[in-house]
Amino acid sequence: MAFAADGGVRAFITHNMAPIMFVSLVGFLLLGYPVAFALAANGLVFGLIGIELGLFRPDFLQALPERVYGTMNNEVLLAVPFFTFMGLVLERSGMAEDLLDTIGQVFGSIRGGLAYAVVFVGALLAATTGVVAASVISMGLISLPIMLRYGYDRRVASGVIAASGTLAQIIPPSLVLIVMADQLNRSVGDMYEGAFVPGLLLAALYAGYIFLVSTIFPKATPGLPLEAQVLRDPQQKMGPSRVLGAIAAAGFAVLIATGSLPGLTAGLIPGVANQAVWGVVAFVLLYFIMSGTARLLTPSLFLALSASIAIAIVTMERSGLRIGSDYVVLAMSVTVAVAFAVAVVNRVLRLKLLSKLAEQVIFVMVPPLALIFLVLGTIFIGVATPTEGGAMGSLGAILLATARGRLKFDLLKQATYSTAKLSAFVLFVLLGSRVFSLTFYGVDGHRWVEELLVGLPGGQTGFLIVVNIMVFLLAFFLDYFELAFIIIPLLGPVADKLGIDLIWFGVMLAVNMQTSFMHPPFGFALFFLRSVAPKVPYLDRLTGKRMEPVTTGQIYWGAVPFVCIQCLMVALIILFPGMVTHYKSSAVQLEQGAVQKQFDNLSPDLNAPPPPTLDFGAPK
Repeated sequence: MAFAADGGVRAFITHNMAPIMFVSLVGFLLLGYPVAFALAANGLVFGLIGIELGLFRPDFLQALPERVYGTMNNEVLLAVPFFTFMGLVLERSGMAEDLLDTIGQVFGSIRGGLAYAVVFVGALLAATTGVVAASVISMGLISLPIMLRYGYDRRVASGVIAASGTLAQIIPPSLVLIVMADQLNRSVGDMYEGAFVPGLLLAALYAGYIFLVSTIFPKATPGLPLEAQVLRDPQQKMGPSRVLGAIAAAGFAVLIATGSLPGLTAGLIPGVANQAVWGVVAFVLLYFIMSGTARLLTPSLFLALSASIAIAIVTMERSGLRIGSDYVVLAMSVTVAVAFAVAVVNRVLRLKLLSKLAEQVIFVMVPPLALIFLVLGTIFIGVATPTEGGAMGSLGAILLATARGRLKFDLLKQATYSTAKLSAFVLFVLLGSRVFSLTFYGVDGHRWVEELLVGLPGGQTGFLIVVNIMVFLLAFFLDYFELAFIIIPLLGPVADKLGIDLIWFGVMLAVNMQTSFMHPPFGFALFFLRSVAPKVPYLDRLTGKRMEPVTTGQIYWGAVPFVCIQCLMVALIILFPGMVTHYKSSAVQLEQGAVQKQFDNLSPDLNAPPPPTLDFGAPK
């Protein structure tokens, strides 16, 4: 041991073992070694070096088997294969294709309509599949040729498809949120509930960017021509539908002006910003209703939806509830159930209460929305754990595929094989991180990280700024899982010591690490889209026109605005933490007076008379 013989080198390595371990791990990863083996090898090699240097005893490594079996016995991680299997079955059953076709018809007549449809379907797929690759590839195969056919700018089209696919990493039931909760030692249900509202707001920001692009550059996002609107009813008059839409928008405006709706969300976004958000919601509602999407509204559907929304608002006001992820899911489920009942009655009795497009939208959207309630609704209201919710979701996905007549043995075989492969990948990376963290903690690496970050100027603010910049830069080279397994275990204890809520901290980092899928040139979502986007000129199968390919540069430039939007979302979470910390409102609240009374009943009163003598019937 040459280096051990040299006292100066020995002292330097002993004192700086933790940073040397971290730099060596980065070197292993940059050389292209698999993450799981790089982590484990790094931990074992430096563990032997630490034993030689006397940093810890050889029996310290005997804790490895316990850590391995502890990971294998973690029931929370069972949710990973369940949710993966659910998403793969739904993706292979053609749900994405039906959703994109139908929602594209809803928004297609307005500028940017196809892009709005991609964002909407991306959020819906995220809440049902939770798999980025499946979402990006499905939308790239289905929507990209249609968007190019009707003249969409290639940068806008590729950017919105890649960004909408990455929503699967922040909208529950995301697989990485499960890993995040496990690494931070927090509840998966709380992590899901905290991430729900930021995920929906991020999708809304994507749609807002499309609105700006379609307003400033209308030629970049044209609407569908009349001949492409195959579900359009030529006999339907737009006048009555627009009147109903105007009434709905006016009703929203009244509820906003009286403070009813802003009062419900005061816990999420306080102050003037809350009023501004609801003003934007009313404007968006009026914009879409006055456009081609108004043909969805018929008097019967308008009355049914208005009644269900009114019931939800009245219930919230009387019960003292505030809008949170659990109530959003429940209110959405009630509204969808009412609309589905109207559609079924309309089709069975042939009452012609709904337009052709409205009926198609309801029948296509109800199955995935019902699955969302089955999974997320039961988790949020506390009926099921995430593992149990994933199991129900897997069963629900099989039933949906069966109802659509698309459940085949090959589909189940492929989904099972892919689930096993992804689950094994996650488990091996987790085991490798356990080996690395054992040695890292053994050489007091956690203290080195703590001293490095706690001593930053600015306290919590300085810590958050440095951590977000560091994670953003590391996301250029490391993917989401690598960041979650390597960085989060180091940052979590420091954040906890600084008094930062770890659920809020985890959701903020989840949005930040989402950029790892969009970073040019290494973003995985960009690679997925590149694999299905046309690389050479081709003839459009419908029009017969020669179409130019989508270049890699166009995909990269299209991703840049959405990376900026993701960074903006991180800033919004920091400015308005209530949109995440609302998960605390659904926790069980203990009444201190009742608890104290129970303790008083258990403790004896010293001034009370002694209990009577027991009479066992003995002879006197």
